[in-house]
Amino acid sequence: MNLKNAVYTDDTLHEACGVVGVFSADPERDAASLVYYGLFSLQHRGQESAGIAVVRDRVMACRKGMGLVGEVFTPEVLSTLQGSTAVGHVRYSTVGTSSIENAQPFVSRFKLGSIAVVHNGTLTNAPVVRELLEDAGIGFTSSSDSEVIVNLIAKNYKKGLEKALTDTIQFIKGSYALVVMTGESLVGARDPNGIRPLCLGKIEGGWILASESCAIDAVGGTFLRDIEPGELVIINAEGVRSFSFSEKTRRGVCAFEYVYFARPDSVIDGVDVYGSRIRAGEILGRESAVLADLVMGVPDSGIPAAIGYGRATGTPFGLGFVKNKYVGRTFIAPNQALREKAVFVKHNVIQSEVQGKRVVIIDDSIVRGTTSRRLVAILRNAGAQEVHIRVCSPPVRFPCYFGIDTPHRKDLISNMNSVTELGKSLGADSLAFISEGGLLESLALHHEKGGYCLGCFTGEYPIPVPGEAL
Repeated sequence: MNLKNAVYTDDTLHEACGVVGVFSADPERDAASLVYYGLFSLQHRGQESAGIAVVRDRVMACRKGMGLVGEVFTPEVLSTLQGSTAVGHVRYSTVGTSSIENAQPFVSRFKLGSIAVVHNGTLTNAPVVRELLEDAGIGFTSSSDSEVIVNLIAKNYKKGLEKALTDTIQFIKGSYALVVMTGESLVGARDPNGIRPLCLGKIEGGWILASESCAIDAVGGTFLRDIEPGELVIINAEGVRSFSFSEKTRRGVCAFEYVYFARPDSVIDGVDVYGSRIRAGEILGRESAVLADLVMGVPDSGIPAAIGYGRATGTPFGLGFVKNKYVGRTFIAPNQALREKAVFVKHNVIQSEVQGKRVVIIDDSIVRGTTSRRLVAILRNAGAQEVHIRVCSPPVRFPCYFGIDTPHRKDLISNMNSVTELGKSLGADSLAFISEGGLLESLALHHEKGGYCLGCFTGEYPIPVPGEAL
């Protein structure tokens, strides 16, 4: 596909990827199909590439390709992946270009065996580690930071699996939810701050690791618990072993998992995602109510918050926006005039619902402001009398370094404008964001103070960050 004229049809933040791993003691179990269903439920976390690796009799096979899960894995392709243990990945690139070379899993075959790695997150020290490995004669086939992990494990594998894993994890810095497959084991690890999610479930005759609990539900499994920050689990025929590889550090779960990234039917670190979005809407209503005839959410994550706002303020809730489910992140527009109207392809409004009314629209975030500005214009054109914007996250003013694709700070519209100025530039009658305290309240903060990463809002990160290249 020629992407010269590709248009990003929204300006939201995007998650790096989703991971799944399945282990079964039954040698005849079709693990690849279970991973396939798990990846389908995590498709929202990445739409650029998909991959599955399996192991049978200590021999690994891997298939991956560009596109959605259903496009990459036809029944014919799945039939070639036979094994009782498998790992899978869906990707949205944040480190490394969007190409088949950077698609995961990464598989390394060496004298002592084979390993496959899938990774969600970003290593902040990847360039330094990569250079050290290259100086030691280790070659790379991609520009992905995830290949650093597989090469570190392979390099240390002569020490044994457990030592190779702990040495690798002690060496890397940043965010990671990591699933590793060997000839006889499945391994899961989560960074010491727990920035990216990972959970454990039980399936018939085996176990499953996944980025979100909805993937466990998708295969008929039972959610058991979240992998704790700084925890390593090793799953094999003897069961599940767990140990901590780091001293207790400040927990810093990404708040945007709840605001936008995660599916509403998931539970992350004991917090129900759907419930947190409802609460965010209720708090928005409490903090910044405005007299209106209708409240509507920007699909999809804004809808639960709009329900909550309506409950708190007594404003009737309506499904005023229609979202085209078949538009991906990009599409080809033949000229600039059509590219300017890109939002009409993804969102439209039900005119009879909004005409002559004072409307509140609830969105999860404002990044560049492009989508918000165009949604206001659509509502005005449909006859809305007033348009008020309420946002379920504080203003995004700083980049993310932990696995979220964020624009450069200068391109974050909230970084350059006051809330009043921003509201005017968007064409809204009023604009308000949830407060930082309100966001934490919506998450039913059950960790110690500072238990969430709010770096993209505050500029304060749970670990040192490399900073922006100017």
